[in-house]
Amino acid sequence: MNFSGPRHLGNHSSAFARYSLLVTLGFLGWGMVHRQIDYSLYLVTDRGLSRGRATLDIVGAAVRGGVTCVQLREKTCSTREFIAEALAIRECLKSRGIPLIINDRVDVALATGADGVHLGQSDMPLTMARSILGKSKIIGVSAESLRDAAEAEAEGADYLGISPIFATATKTDTAAPLGLEGLRAIRRAVKLPLIAIGGLGPNNAAEVIASGADGVAVVSAIVAAADPELAAGEMARQIAQARRT
Repeated sequence: MNFSGPRHLGNHSSAFARYSLLVTLGFLGWGMVHRQIDYSLYLVTDRGLSRGRATLDIVGAAVRGGVTCVQLREKTCSTREFIAEALAIRECLKSRGIPLIINDRVDVALATGADGVHLGQSDMPLTMARSILGKSKIIGVSAESLRDAAEAEAEGADYLGISPIFATATKTDTAAPLGLEGLRAIRRAVKLPLIAIGGLGPNNAAEVIASGADGVAVVSAIVAAADPELAAGEMARQIAQARRT
């Protein structure tokens, strides 16, 4: 994630002093201080939209196309199947340096050595998840309002999933769409990386980036595509172009 604290550690004379400052910054809620995460094209898996293809195959194609972060979301399989899938995907992503985020399940994230977990508003409280996973893991939180976003930042989230931006058929249990103005309002209020999700694809990715999002999360636009690699590549180009303008 983007580190918004001091750019250097000053003139501390001892290694212990430097270490102490890093620990202090972490506990002040600036999140991880040792990794830069590229959230620009964030894939959320959904086996129900995969057209019968293996999630591992879709993920592999998507990262070849330009996906920079993967969230494994499983709502129907057993815990053992979830773990096996997470381990296989982690191996696929490890050599590419792409983080694996587990949706909801702190236990699966911990058991498989995933890079982090994403929590919804009805999932385990962030502070409890942090006490289990530690400071080295990424914890993202879904925010459906300005209040959600501010609270998650204060509690030490590493990034926010702002949803839904637009109406989507992928998830039906979400709040009313925030729209671009809602995204802009949250951008003005918080400093954390913002990942926009909900009704996003190549036709609107650029305007979401222009409105303050650090990344675009997609489900059906890649998972349900006839060619996930091609779909991811087009999304990646749209995002890169929006960042240049």
